[in-house]
Amino acid sequence: MPNGPVIDRLRAEFEEEAGRLGFAVIGFAPAADDPLRAERLDRWLEAGHHGTMEWMAARADVRRGPQSMWPETKSVIALGMSYAPAVDPIVLESEPSRARISVYAQGRDYHDTVKKALKALARWMVARAKELGLGEPRLKVFVDTAPVMEKPLGEAAGIGWQGKHTNLVSREHGSWLFLGAIYTTLEFAPDAPHEDRCGSCRDCQDACPTDAFPQPYVLDARRCISYLTIEHEGPIPEEFRKAMGNRIYGCDDCLAVCPWNKFADIGARHKAFLPRAELVAPRLAELLCLDDTAFRRLFSGSPIKRVGRDRFVRNCLIAAGNSGDRALLEQVEALREDSDPAIADAACWAQRELTRMT
Repeated sequence: MPNGPVIDRLRAEFEEEAGRLGFAVIGFAPAADDPLRAERLDRWLEAGHHGTMEWMAARADVRRGPQSMWPETKSVIALGMSYAPAVDPIVLESEPSRARISVYAQGRDYHDTVKKALKALARWMVARAKELGLGEPRLKVFVDTAPVMEKPLGEAAGIGWQGKHTNLVSREHGSWLFLGAIYTTLEFAPDAPHEDRCGSCRDCQDACPTDAFPQPYVLDARRCISYLTIEHEGPIPEEFRKAMGNRIYGCDDCLAVCPWNKFADIGARHKAFLPRAELVAPRLAELLCLDDTAFRRLFSGSPIKRVGRDRFVRNCLIAAGNSGDRALLEQVEALREDSDPAIADAACWAQRELTRMT
């Protein structure tokens, strides 16, 4: 590899800078498209497992691999920030009048935090590469919103493996990583891909309340509570409402039960992802009364803001119907006349559930 010692030095310094900016894991992968990953994506889309997420299919040709998106890419750098929780998120299942918000959404919006750090890293790399006589490399940074398959790339870069729940699992950080990627025209020596360490374990499959895994390593998003509460528009299918329990934004169950989480280093969690006190276990009664202005105020700087007030209140109504708390009935009934049809539908359902309870 040309400039071997120099680029190795750049890599070592880059890893140190990444750690300083809050990244807990970093790995390097080849940029060539992987036909097997592309084939798996095609099969998943053909089965309709992406539900209404048409953006997954719309740019599938670009999503197939790094060089399909940017042919000049020579290396991919996969990075992860830890958001490991200090408390098991499943414990709130026993408090049905409180809402369960996915751990990842209890702090600041990871898109903003990770993207800012990646941009800083990119600027640093360009400047340092020039100082070392490597010219002026080109880079592109990605966090979740581009047609980039971060989880397979993370596995290829050795920072973890895609578990049976389809999320990346790290031996040091469990299932709690926000992923980002940098594509670059520099060519780094790649790390070895991470081996699968799930073994015969199927805890994540058994924990799923809606049976969203038709087989290990395959997720049917249409049955996933995270998809239903975040991506799905309109009324939530009735077959999933009872299983949602008090989950109003996302679901952590398949992640939380992963045995590898016992090794997760809480101290490595990025400070931006410390949970906001008002989002750890909010009362449904306080969330049902949110109008658009109050919703935007409460979730300023949070990824929850992206779903909007209507979808969020719809979710809260399903939780209210599952709560058994008749004290919520007045608020539920008031929302039967809401201008949003999905809210009105959920309110009618929640009212029926609460009134038939003795």
